[in-house]
Parts: sequence; structure tokens; C-alpha cells
Amino acid sequence: MRAARTLVALLRTILFQIAFLGGSLILVPLALLLGLVSGQGPLLYVGPKYWAGWFRLTSRVITGIRIEIAGDIPPGPHLFALKHESALEAILTLWWFHRPAVVMKQELRRIPIWGLASARHGSIFVDRAGSAGMLREMMRQAQAAVALGRPVVIFPEGTRVEVGETPPLAAGFAGLYKMLKLPVVPIALNSGSVWPKSFIKYPGTVRLVVGAPIPPGLPRAEVEARVHAAINLLQKNPS
Repeated sequence: MRAARTLVALLRTILFQIAFLGGSLILVPLALLLGLVSGQGPLLYVGPKYWAGWFRLTSRVITGIRIEIAGDIPPGPHLFALKHESALEAILTLWWFHRPAVVMKQELRRIPIWGLASARHGSIFVDRAGSAGMLREMMRQAQAAVALGRPVVIFPEGTRVEVGETPPLAAGFAGLYKMLKLPVVPIALNSGSVWPKSFIKYPGTVRLVVGAPIPPGLPRAEVEARVHAAINLLQKNPS
């Protein structure tokens, strides 16, 4: 029985990859084109939103992955801090948030076409080595995004982790919190069980729990402790 379920999940994953990647061949170049001609107008955000929406639709219909969100995502400039267990939430940040500036690893900037489209959209690419120059550039780009009224989205543990792992927060989070002087909204999620690093994806429900905003101006140790606890809520309470 388990082998049969795995086979079905494999076939559904293959169909999902064909559908999602096939749509991406149209939507990603379109996002780049709109980004190049739009300036800072609304068209800049249309392509990435539709691409993320296509991902949401195909993952739901083909792989059977549902999303449940407990709590409300506040509008306007905030610093959103998310747990990161899979590529699912990395893509869906473009769907869940309005005009987000997402902090992501520098390696993604080198993906053909997609990297250019993402950079034009205002993604903030960082070197995970965490050099002082990288941190300064991240701060500059984040400030520019907030000046345009955009939220900043960060995965504060610094990288994707396995289910159950709760590493300490990376240094960049505290720097952004101090400089941007924005409320932090922590978001817990449990995507890793249905969207593991392995190829096969499994049907199931991904839960997001939107925490209460944490005010700016707190000491570093306090804000890091509160954010760490909030984004790892579902690690301690998986149900």
C-alpha cells in the first residue's frame, strides 16, 4: 500500500513539473518583459504574481497540496519573518504578500531569465557568507523597498531547514530589524513534510500561523527570542 501511494505521488509530481515548468516558460519571460517596460508602475508586479498563482494552482490541483492560513497578513510595510522548509513558501511569498521585496540567496540571481526578472521585481539577493559588504547592500535595498511602501520578507534562520530543525537566527535579521524600524510579523509553517528536498511531493495541508506583530525598538536578544519561538511554533505543535 505504501509503495502504491509513493508511485501515485511520483506520477502526480511529474505531471506537476510538466505543467508548472511549461507555464513558467511563458510567464517568466512575460514577467521580465513587463518589468523592463513598467518602471515602478503596477505592471512590475503583475508577472511575478501570476507566476506564483500558477504555481499555487498547479500544486493544489495536481499534487493535492492545500494551504491553510491562520491569522491575517497585515498590509503595508512590515518585516515578515518566515520559517523556511521548502521551495513552496519561497515562491508563494509572491502570492501571499503585496509587492514584497524578498531576501534570497545570491545563487538564484544566476538562473537564466528568472534571475533577471526577479532582480527587476526588487528581490534582495544576498551572499550567504554574510560579509559586511553584503549586509550593507542588503540594508540599502531593503530601505529602498520600504521607501516605496513595500514589505520586506526574510527567512531569518538563513536557509532552508529540515522538518524539526530550529537553528538560531542569522545575523542579517537583527540588522534589518534595527535599521528598518518596522513591526516584525513572524510566520510559522510546516511545508517540509509535503514538499521535501527530494523530488517526490506529497498531498497534504501546509499550515501557516501568522503571529502578532512585534514592535520595533526591542533589544536584539528579546526580538530574536520572540521571532525564533514564533516561527518554530509548528515544530513544537505539529498538529
